[in-house]
Amino acid sequence: MPSTPDASRTAQQVNDSDWMDHAIRAGLVAYGVVHLLLAWLAVQLAFGEKKESASNSGALHYLAEQPMGRVLVWLIAVGMLLLVVWMVLEVLFGQRHEEDTTKAWRKRATAAGKGVVYGVLGWSAVQTAIGQGSSKDGTDSTTAKLMDLPAGQVIVGLVGLGIVGTGGYLVYKGWSEKFTKELDVQGTTGKDGSAFVLFGKVGYIAKGVALAIVGGLFAYAAITHEPKKSGGLDQALQTVLEAPFGQVLLVAIAIGIAGFGLFCFARARHLSR
Repeated sequence: MPSTPDASRTAQQVNDSDWMDHAIRAGLVAYGVVHLLLAWLAVQLAFGEKKESASNSGALHYLAEQPMGRVLVWLIAVGMLLLVVWMVLEVLFGQRHEEDTTKAWRKRATAAGKGVVYGVLGWSAVQTAIGQGSSKDGTDSTTAKLMDLPAGQVIVGLVGLGIVGTGGYLVYKGWSEKFTKELDVQGTTGKDGSAFVLFGKVGYIAKGVALAIVGGLFAYAAITHEPKKSGGLDQALQTVLEAPFGQVLLVAIAIGIAGFGLFCFARARHLSR
């Protein structure tokens, strides 16, 4: 068996390889497809034509019902697995040249969080592909289980605040255009670059707003001690729809989510890491 240094060196070589770049690009394309489907379901919700839950799982179920849909869902599952591998390598080796230790650990934590998101989406895709799972989020039952734990109400509240914080960071990242670091120079210059930056800007802001609403629902559930008041993305978008000018706001968020999907395609083409 190879020694630990040899194994570490091999993993670093994999992380730095052209093969890994191709794998990441495939995963980003899959992630973009999910967001475009999600945007379409949000538009359907806005105009009262809702068939599937406007959530990641709902988007996968919608895709599975299309011709060759299950094959495409399997491809998305593989794409998410590739992104998980990327995030694991980023946690282990991606920050080895970072001189600021605090910044390096913050980036590792961010990579770990993204890995969890990709992993959950990938598992949902596998369940959808094999005909299991549901297009419903089921967050109220999950919240109820958390509420039953010691200090469960506090835990749910902290989860809500964490989600709100994540949403706020995405809005900041979109507004400040910090996401441009994820594109190479060609991806941020010229007419195409301007379009890619616009996709990223509206995409990150829209995702951040949607997440902040999800977090707010969790926090409200914690305050009222009513698990059914919590909800995933589907319930968050429904909350937007019920607000004044909700239909317009929901369509705007849907456009933003679609923009994020297109930004994923742009990032796959102009990957910088």
